[in-house]
Amino acid sequence: MKNEYVVGDNVVSIAPVRARTLFPALSRIESYWEALRDGRAMPTRAEIDPRGIADVLEFAFVLEKVAPGLARIRLAGMHLNELMAMEVRGMPITAMFLPEARRELQRVIENVLESPAAVRLVLESDKGFARPPLQAQMMLLPLRDAEGRVTRILGALQARGPIGRGPRRFLIRDIETKALGDDKLTRKRPDLSAYAEPAEPRPALRPIGADRSLDGFAPRTMELARRIAERQKAPRPVRPVSDAPAAPADAGHGHLRLVFDADRV
Repeated sequence: MKNEYVVGDNVVSIAPVRARTLFPALSRIESYWEALRDGRAMPTRAEIDPRGIADVLEFAFVLEKVAPGLARIRLAGMHLNELMAMEVRGMPITAMFLPEARRELQRVIENVLESPAAVRLVLESDKGFARPPLQAQMMLLPLRDAEGRVTRILGALQARGPIGRGPRRFLIRDIETKALGDDKLTRKRPDLSAYAEPAEPRPALRPIGADRSLDGFAPRTMELARRIAERQKAPRPVRPVSDAPAAPADAGHGHLRLVFDADRV
């Protein structure tokens, strides 16, 4: 049975809509991310609050870019650990994919971070003994780090069916990409240098011993400084040297004199 219906003269497939209803965790996390960005290209990592997606937290994860096309898992819900039958934190996200799908996933990650873009992947699991086929979808949504660079990804992975024996890895069957608009925070700012006030000139430093001019001082101050300089430069008068001994400091007449009273002798 084909999942199609007719609109006018066109036949429209409802498979994408049906797939979204089968993986509600991805739509829930995408709606949360859309609400956070609020007209911007993307929110920041610091704005992500686990309480906002508490009902689907087991399907969520956060990636960190470590190289072009390579991202490691910083945080992961229990659903990812169950698929891999191990703790996935610290592992590259490519570890959850089969070798033939890893190069394509690297291109998708680079597109998410560089374009930037929001991407939804339709996945198909590997098969084998005690490994029933799984249907799954993954959502990758870009985030900014503390420095404003696009180096984080908020993601979600949800699989349907019994997991069986892990680890379970996936192939990429379809890619849905949504390019994001211009970000108000990353638009090129206009050049306002022509309107900037010129910097106030700083006084030039003079070397030691250089002439310190009094230019700029009041005229009276400059005249007084010149008089002082001339007086300091003028030669001092030299007193003639005499062979006579110098008179004692108290050689002059004193202030007191002795009075002799003859009548009392």
